[in-house]
Amino acid sequence: MLRSAVALCACLALAPLPALATPRIDALLDAVGIQRMLELMREEGLVYGTELAEDFLGGNGGRSWDAAVQDVYDLDRMRLRLKEGFEDSMNEDLLDPVEAFYTSETGTEIVSLELAAREAFLDKTLEDATKARIPELEAEHPETYAQVTEFIEVNDLVEQNVVGALNSNYAFYMGLIDGGGFPGDLSETAILADVWGQEPEIRASTTEWLYAFLLTAYLPLETEAMEDYLEMSRSEAGQAFTRALFAGFDEMFIEISRNLGAAASRFMASEEL
Repeated sequence: MLRSAVALCACLALAPLPALATPRIDALLDAVGIQRMLELMREEGLVYGTELAEDFLGGNGGRSWDAAVQDVYDLDRMRLRLKEGFEDSMNEDLLDPVEAFYTSETGTEIVSLELAAREAFLDKTLEDATKARIPELEAEHPETYAQVTEFIEVNDLVEQNVVGALNSNYAFYMGLIDGGGFPGDLSETAILADVWGQEPEIRASTTEWLYAFLLTAYLPLETEAMEDYLEMSRSEAGQAFTRALFAGFDEMFIEISRNLGAAASRFMASEEL
């Protein structure tokens, strides 16, 4: 997902940590594998930090930049931000069926498959090869492909991920401005226009990634188990859970992106001194 100097570590003004979420929310997030997912996202983020160093710092970030990126992708803070957004958005009255599904044998298997696919995709070569095979996988496994398509549509995954990516990109720009990395007279309108101009490319890459990832995850799943997952996703509780989870990730990634932008900006300023 777009997914994000010693002086920088001191200057990076991170907001105070929110209060812990309720034990019930913690237990549900554990059931859906959030901790391992965040660990994998952190690994992805550290790679992204290296790419940012190439783009903005000419590859000259060094250990101080690595330390700044590691600080931004702090696992405890990532989980707390996600829980805060999730808890604020989730209707507690709808938790029972979600808990029942994700603690069932089917739910546990699905979480395991999703985490395994995400871990496999840390290998970009494998990810790219899977993307290239999407038409082939559709032809070989039409039923699973149709179920994945329905899963994407039922959960509005393309739109939710595109909106999240645009919000994160905007937050990154604002972080750059906050740190003085962009001219002070750069208007919000200009920033929004630039971010929105990325939408078609983000939408295409998001759609491709979703099919590659979900096909990798769900091909081993029995048809009946996937139908159970779809039924849960269509339900009022399933819809509320998906929206709340996206709200949590959005809050987490906006903070990460803004802090990365500020870090890059301050590092560029220190390089110019």
